[in-house]
Amino acid sequence: MPRVFVQGTPADHYPRHAPEARRGVVRRITEVGEEVLHKPCRDVTEFGPDLAALIDDMFLTLYVAEGAGLAANQVGVDQRVFVYDCPDDDGVRHVGHIVNPVLETPTSGRRLLDENEGCLSVPGAVMAVSRPDRAVVRGQDKNGRPVVIEGTGYFARCLIHETDHTDGHLYLDRLSKREKKDALRQMADRRDEVFARRAARAGELSRV
Repeated sequence: MPRVFVQGTPADHYPRHAPEARRGVVRRITEVGEEVLHKPCRDVTEFGPDLAALIDDMFLTLYVAEGAGLAANQVGVDQRVFVYDCPDDDGVRHVGHIVNPVLETPTSGRRLLDENEGCLSVPGAVMAVSRPDRAVVRGQDKNGRPVVIEGTGYFARCLIHETDHTDGHLYLDRLSKREKKDALRQMADRRDEVFARRAARAGELSRV
């Protein structure tokens, strides 16, 4: 069984960080309450150097923030695109990006799993969220070629979470009022600690 899948294709070897990150610059991560996070993103219609540069920046920003996935509106860009570097429940690593993602509607019943979930735009908060244990996302790559990415377990959670972002939804929207209040309290308590860690990581990665 391959240990890494890049854009859904098995790879024998892959570096610790996606090569795109070496070309990227760190962008500020938007936070809950900012308008760009709470409205559906625009479809990407131009596939060229600007999109490639955005994806480079998103990969580096993802690694600095120690996340599993990052959507474009989380760096303030109103476009339907996300990047990911995420393990599944078997420890297999999945790395890639999806432009104009569409989550397939299941044709048969899928198990729902209640597991902890966080979000880089809700820094420091972790809450249990119910998600399907399998996901299929269709879209394109940065050159406009069609891609289909399938995930199970934690990686399925990542794919659904990031597609939600492109639709203008945060995982907080799936919580009760009381749970959302709890998440925002966690964020208030831990935000400074998270930002200090990100700043330290940015320094480390700039030396890699």
